[in-house]
Amino acid sequence: MTIIVHHLENSRSQRILWMLEELGLPYEIKRYERDKKTMLAPPSLKRVHPLGKSPVIEDSDDGGRVVAETGAIVEYLVEKTGGKLGPGADRDAVLRYRHFLHYAEGSVMPPLLLMLVASKIPLLGGAVLKRVQPMAEVHLDYIESELAGRPWFAGAAMTGADIMMSFPLEAARSRAGLGASRPHTRAWLEKIHARPAYRAALAKGGPYVYA
Repeated sequence: MTIIVHHLENSRSQRILWMLEELGLPYEIKRYERDKKTMLAPPSLKRVHPLGKSPVIEDSDDGGRVVAETGAIVEYLVEKTGGKLGPGADRDAVLRYRHFLHYAEGSVMPPLLLMLVASKIPLLGGAVLKRVQPMAEVHLDYIESELAGRPWFAGAAMTGADIMMSFPLEAARSRAGLGASRPHTRAWLEKIHARPAYRAALAKGGPYVYA
């Protein structure tokens, strides 16, 4: 029995492969390639879930249950493994875990996505980038201040919140100027990239431009 990960190249679903490696759960990858012109997911993903997005998992241990959305999948896997990569019992850690689990996609990713879109627009794109960059800087300063006080986002141990935060911070290093001026965030990225589970997931997942 295994989990099927419907994995789109260069996408958020790389985080789910990493999490499964950290948890030691058996899984199978079904790969999808982006349209070379639009860079969108292929229509075949809609046969798995109506939104046609990745990541999506199917769990044969749970009657073939389909779960979509990265954060929901992270929480599902934490529950499935009895709390592994969850925040533990400390109240402050629980609240930080919950915050960063949602903050990753709800707050920090929108300006980064806007920067990506703006970079593809001739003429007007530059003006948009100038407006959005300060928004991204606010988030990067906040993240740096949080990581200055502890090794992981929720506390002393790595959790699913760190897995959620990996994609936006890798994207920020690529397109939002995350550099040497934020040493704690850079050190955190180097730390996750050195983990054997991260490397194993990268080897299995295929092209991923942010690693």
